[in-house]
Amino acid sequence: MSGEQSNWLDGLWFAACIAALVVMFAAALRLRVYGAGWRRWTLRLGVIALAVGATVAANVAIYRHDAHLDFTREEAFTPSREAADIVRSLQEPVQIVYFYQKENAAGRAAITMLELLAHLNPQLSVEAVDIDRNPGRAGAFGVQLYNTAVVMTATHRLQVVTTDDREIALGILRALRRRQPVVCFATGHGEYDIDNFEFHTHFEGSHAHSHNSEGMSLVQMQQHGLGRLRRAIEKLGLEPRKAELRPGQPLPRDCAALIDANPRTPHIPAEADVLRRYLEQGGSYMLLVEPDFAIEPRMAAVLVDAGARVDEGVIVDPIEHYFTDEQMIAITHYANHPVTRAQALSFYPGARPVEPAPRDGVKAVVLFASSAKSYVALDRLRYREEAATEQKRAYPLAVAAEGRMSPAARPYRMIVVGDADFASNSFFPYLANADIVLAGISWLLHEERLPTLKPPVEVLPLVTLTNAEVRWIFILTVILLPGLVACAGLGVWLWRRR
Repeated sequence: MSGEQSNWLDGLWFAACIAALVVMFAAALRLRVYGAGWRRWTLRLGVIALAVGATVAANVAIYRHDAHLDFTREEAFTPSREAADIVRSLQEPVQIVYFYQKENAAGRAAITMLELLAHLNPQLSVEAVDIDRNPGRAGAFGVQLYNTAVVMTATHRLQVVTTDDREIALGILRALRRRQPVVCFATGHGEYDIDNFEFHTHFEGSHAHSHNSEGMSLVQMQQHGLGRLRRAIEKLGLEPRKAELRPGQPLPRDCAALIDANPRTPHIPAEADVLRRYLEQGGSYMLLVEPDFAIEPRMAAVLVDAGARVDEGVIVDPIEHYFTDEQMIAITHYANHPVTRAQALSFYPGARPVEPAPRDGVKAVVLFASSAKSYVALDRLRYREEAATEQKRAYPLAVAAEGRMSPAARPYRMIVVGDADFASNSFFPYLANADIVLAGISWLLHEERLPTLKPPVEVLPLVTLTNAEVRWIFILTVILLPGLVACAGLGVWLWRRR
């Protein structure tokens, strides 16, 4: 049962119990007791016993179906949906001991959230400990800081210093893991680095803000990287590690998934053979490739055999794009797939087409595509000149494939996306970009049935607008409002001339 359905059911139970008590109270006011002597007293005692029994039954029903009502617009007194889903899915006991300071408002709020979460599943038990009043218990757990949650399962114990219920839910997921899967990131071809700053700065001025190869020299800090993605993976209990496609040397056996994010220099044919052997052994592979990257022919053949064909050019979408950039594709509709289930708006700043290539033993699915009015331009700087001659149709941006490279090989999984910037530090935390990347990694690790939770990422305040919203703001502020002022002035002038 989903969290929303459970909340509705709890609310109905609460309303039904209150309505029953109101009806009983109203009936008691009008109830007339007939008879005399012992019959009258027996009837009175029976009415009292019936009322007490109904009240006890109503209280038991409310206790067993506890309803939490939060009338604030921001739902400030309600645990996050992601944390509630994780707690509801618990199949084994989890104990949380939260150490806080009684005078700290944030710590008291965290205790309230944890107690509300504990009502959702009896497998979760919560204990609040004031460090100032019980320093010995804090020392027994090795706790030295306020607002520390100690999450304990049958086999693991870990500490999470936070007042955010989502961070504590991530700690629960880490504590429940029986193993720590290794997510390898490919290196050796100028790929996005996972060990870098999580923010970047550009020289703005005569040069445009670019995230392609021509924009690399404009970065003041380290290059666009995957620092935010690495930190999110670590919070999910996964181990990020660098790996290199070396000819004649297989990838590490413990690489549960391999991510190749934005390679800049071509692969050699022998490296394609390493990737083929990795997929034949049941590996999982994610390729995030930019429009201006030339894929080596043997590497392209491996991708086609695995279920995806990467085409040339950049997709231009005059209808579904972000802000006013027609090459920044906005996606609101997705295929029915574990990677894209219940996803919201995501955007891709410069994407190339990726077509599915299914065959016997290989299932390939388009995850999302551009609108039916989009086209592919070979020159992204002169794309408007190609609009009249290029074919207009929906172009896939991402493909998920699974199957076997050969009848005797083990089953593999693969995701190919025609853009890499959407997962970089620049765009990872915005809208649903992080959800797409993390859901894709969960699917590659065969964990799509587990609850998913995007780790909180610190970002600056941002107002996000679609192209339609920008257009309507322009019409309102530049045309309608000045037009109304002009009409009002004309009306006043005509009225004074009378």
